[in-house]
Amino acid sequence: MCGIVGIVGKSNVNQALYDALTVLQHRGQDAAGIVTSHDGRLFLRKDNGLVRDVFHQRHMQRLVGHMGIGHVRYPTAGSSTSAEAQPFYVNSPYGITLAHNGNLTNVEQLAKEIYESDLRHVNTNSDSEVLLNVFAHELAQRGKLQPTEEDVFAAVTDVHNRCVGGYAVVAMITGYGIVGFRDPNGIRPIVFGQRHTDEGVEYMIASESVSLDVLGFTLIRDLAPGEAVYITEEGKLHTRQCAINPKLSPCIFEHVYLARPDSIIDGVSVYKARLRMGEKLADKILRERPDHDIDVVIPIPDTSRTSALELANHLGVKFREGFVKNRYIGRTFIMPGQAARKKSVRQKLNAIELEFRGKNVMLVDDSIVRGTTCKQIIQMAREAGAKNVYFCSAAPAVRYPNVYGIDMPSAHELIAHNRTTQDVADLIGADWLVYQDLSDLIEAVGGGKVKIDNFDCAVFDGKYVTGDIDEAYLNKIEQARNDASKVKTQAVSAIIDLYNN
Repeated sequence: MCGIVGIVGKSNVNQALYDALTVLQHRGQDAAGIVTSHDGRLFLRKDNGLVRDVFHQRHMQRLVGHMGIGHVRYPTAGSSTSAEAQPFYVNSPYGITLAHNGNLTNVEQLAKEIYESDLRHVNTNSDSEVLLNVFAHELAQRGKLQPTEEDVFAAVTDVHNRCVGGYAVVAMITGYGIVGFRDPNGIRPIVFGQRHTDEGVEYMIASESVSLDVLGFTLIRDLAPGEAVYITEEGKLHTRQCAINPKLSPCIFEHVYLARPDSIIDGVSVYKARLRMGEKLADKILRERPDHDIDVVIPIPDTSRTSALELANHLGVKFREGFVKNRYIGRTFIMPGQAARKKSVRQKLNAIELEFRGKNVMLVDDSIVRGTTCKQIIQMAREAGAKNVYFCSAAPAVRYPNVYGIDMPSAHELIAHNRTTQDVADLIGADWLVYQDLSDLIEAVGGGKVKIDNFDCAVFDGKYVTGDIDEAYLNKIEQARNDASKVKTQAVSAIIDLYNN
């Protein structure tokens, strides 16, 4: 999960890129970067940290140019070195910078090809740098001094032919324009829009529509799976389908947790989808426990609030805010190492005793991944005086790791892996637990005005839409993702950054 943005404007775009990244900050808190182009020169600033900490006034003043791209990052394999902050750059051909959201599943094969056949050097462990070199090589194969849109689209077609996985990309070709493209399954989201100024039309590409809204851009549409958009430096827009057999299979977890509720992804309102998740959950509770004794429904801030509100409405039960959130603590979901996550929960949430004392409380969360956070929250509810604590998840049981750009833990660290619902309820300390049914989740997200027939639901059902994931691959990423590995990697990364600084 990362956030990407690209803007072709009529004046300096540094402030607009900065503002867009702050809106996309929820997609990555590990690192941030912006690169702009002016008179054939590139101006880059990137580092570890939040957007507000990476960019100071002196940096913004150097980021001149009316064209640029930006990125917010969190690591998909535990590495947190500033060397892997994006955008990445290669000088040949033309000077290309690239920012990427997602994960390539055939990255080892590609890295070997890049070295042995393309004769290119990759300097980090990031699959984004591999993707950049593949795109640069394919564009160089056109052999043009000045690339046209046909050359750009041909290069994207070759990228699709070589790369497997989930990816949404913005790349800037120095002096020529910005290209955005999406993998043939449309797993990761990417949209584009425009705004009219006195100087002319400006264009923007981004991970989520909310960043366009905030900057006054009008959403044109999502990029289709396999499609590319190319905006020249002069502001001419071109689009082209670049994949042979594209099929829309977006990541359903975007609607569950990753995206902001005020975004629209593939024509579906995230907010409306989460309302429908609450309706479906209420229906299931009424089916399974028609004589329930729930006194109050309390969301675990923030992403579950919308579903919890609609669940309470359908059950005819009071909805209350029972936890106060410290908004200066990062998401525990993306914190490397179990110890850091455990410590942060108490710092992040505090219970309002008035809403718990002597009540049967239904806690609602967007999902249950490791289970450690909800276990602590249930304990907090009991300490605040709750008589009984029930728990429901707006998503089905997360039983399998994600391989397309979400840093979910290895399978054995997922609390629901090889366990029943009752097993999970016992482990987290809930009096009873309700998971959303997968069919209901699919209906909630894909059953609105815009119909989506197929989703990437691999974290719930283990069916990976790219068709190339086997047990050997999952074992390999488990080695990279387990907590012990992350702690070790984080320590090495800290030493490297200390040395470099």
